[in-house]
Amino acid sequence: MSNDPSTTTSSIAGDTTTATTDDTISTATTIPEDATSSTALTSTTKASTSLDSSSSSTSSKPQAAAILSLSAILPSLSSTSHTTARSLLHDPHTSSQISSLLKQPDSGAGDNNLCRWLYDTFQSSDPDLQLLVLRFLPLVAGLYLSRVPLRIPLAGFEAVLLALYAHETASRDGHSITVNVPDVSHPSLYHETKAAAVKSNATGLNLTVISPSLEPHGTVRSTRRARIVGVALELYYTKIYEMPVESKIDFCEFCKVWAGQDGEMYKQDLEKSSGNKINEGKEEGSLGNNDKEGMGRVPLPCELLQPVLRILGHCLLCPNQNKKLTDKASEACRSLYARSMHDINPKAILATGSLLRLANMAFDSTKQDLFDPTDVPKSRVISM
Repeated sequence: MSNDPSTTTSSIAGDTTTATTDDTISTATTIPEDATSSTALTSTTKASTSLDSSSSSTSSKPQAAAILSLSAILPSLSSTSHTTARSLLHDPHTSSQISSLLKQPDSGAGDNNLCRWLYDTFQSSDPDLQLLVLRFLPLVAGLYLSRVPLRIPLAGFEAVLLALYAHETASRDGHSITVNVPDVSHPSLYHETKAAAVKSNATGLNLTVISPSLEPHGTVRSTRRARIVGVALELYYTKIYEMPVESKIDFCEFCKVWAGQDGEMYKQDLEKSSGNKINEGKEEGSLGNNDKEGMGRVPLPCELLQPVLRILGHCLLCPNQNKKLTDKASEACRSLYARSMHDINPKAILATGSLLRLANMAFDSTKQDLFDPTDVPKSRVISM
């Protein structure tokens, strides 16, 4: 599977006509320089315009075929020349229809047309079509993990997840994702020190593996299920800045379902720091309606919890925050914190607790931004 979309590169070399005038040549027989350059510019413009239209039509062929096949699944979808994958990515009506089909009880079967469309569309290697498939990854992953204990056919969901996993495996080319963490024993660049730093292997850069190297898998087994879903979520995280808000909200709601714990006991601390009450009423159609504690609870190993917390961190701290998205991310983070406290998982407690504190700091900074200390107080009382 190729990682980058195939592109066709062409170049047009335009002929240049140079007209030289001499003093002995009469004015009537002289070729006007402006006319020659204008003619050459016009021909070059026409050629470049035809090239652009040809390349755009070539790149839109996979999108047109994918949209046409999707219109067979969604009869209300009109496949026109103006309908593109990018427009469908932010179309709430189409997204609502696809989400409704994915939530059907038999949506994850191997013969499901929508799962087959998601699989074939991602294989097209068109970047816009791949974004359109990734937009529904929270629903696919959330429904898949929640239905695994029911022991029903889920080959359609597994095919989509394996396609994303294979794409990421090929793009990494057997390499792991690492980061260099400096040793704190070294003095800071912003502080003076008299003692010379001792350089050794013990005080060098520490190589930390964020995501280990991937091995190709053709099937989903119980021992590798969390790893495959986690890698798909890592791919989603790399494109999260292009995802619509509704997709992120779906993910936050499923995080509450996966946690299987009620995090309302930790809501008071967030309200004190933010000064704003979070909506207590549950919205209709919410995916995270955990009326019974523990319902929908799934195992959360580190390889699955890490990408989950990265996505939640983006939803909590991203620029141009959406109030609804921030509230949903806070609820999901509190539920995961309650789950980690219930499981007595130190690493998960540290990670989820840090996210909660970061959310509190973000709310505090937002509140402080509304206060300007240079404003003159409007009071008639003079304090001495």
